[in-house]
Amino acid sequence: MKEIMPIYMQIADVLRENIHQGVYEIGEQLPTETKLAEQFGVNRHTLRQAIALLKNEGWLRVDRGKGTFVATKTIRYAIGKRVRYNQTLKAQGWQARFKLLRVLEIPADHAIAKGLEITYGEPVALIERLGLANHEPISVGTGYFPLKRFPDLLNPENIEILQAQQSISQFLQQVYGCDHIRRSTCVSARLVQPEDAKWLQLPRNQPILLAESVNVDDTGNIIEYGVTRLRGDRMELFFENDLDIS
Repeated sequence: MKEIMPIYMQIADVLRENIHQGVYEIGEQLPTETKLAEQFGVNRHTLRQAIALLKNEGWLRVDRGKGTFVATKTIRYAIGKRVRYNQTLKAQGWQARFKLLRVLEIPADHAIAKGLEITYGEPVALIERLGLANHEPISVGTGYFPLKRFPDLLNPENIEILQAQQSISQFLQQVYGCDHIRRSTCVSARLVQPEDAKWLQLPRNQPILLAESVNVDDTGNIIEYGVTRLRGDRMELFFENDLDIS
């Protein structure tokens, strides 16, 4: 005797097929739980089981307070010797864009001084940018650069070049003839902070990926300490063999 599939799995099959057929497009919001429960003639508990199954499979994402959406495909980003953010996204069919959030001079605190291997209180340039894949926010990156190495980094002309380039690596190469090589990256998870939640369009209790990187020039001198917060539901990080993880 053939085993009968549970109702919630039957509902999940229908919704999965709908996504395959384009009834629900990537990024589109599904009808409310109440409407879907009425559509399938089940209670909301059964409907939620189907939604949970599809969420676990990566078909759907649930934004608390907003609703249920068809999940977009995960962006895979390789952590390797070269910083290749723009190229990586382009290879996967995404247009990498950046919005400049903050540009200012600050004294190095203990974490920045340690990352850049400079003296506590030494002046550094802070450049913070919102990273987007097409028009979807996926990261907030803060880079700290030693002003002893780049004394004119924050000049308006240089910031204009950075905005036009949309790439820190290309900017450093163009303006300073400086290579931009990743020396180490440490990745951890934490809950999103309120300011980042606003920029990344996430609920405040959402986990994110935190990547702390130290980047050097072609002579091995440290030129950047970076702290990047990435949407854990959209980004998948993997390490290439040419990088020493620390």
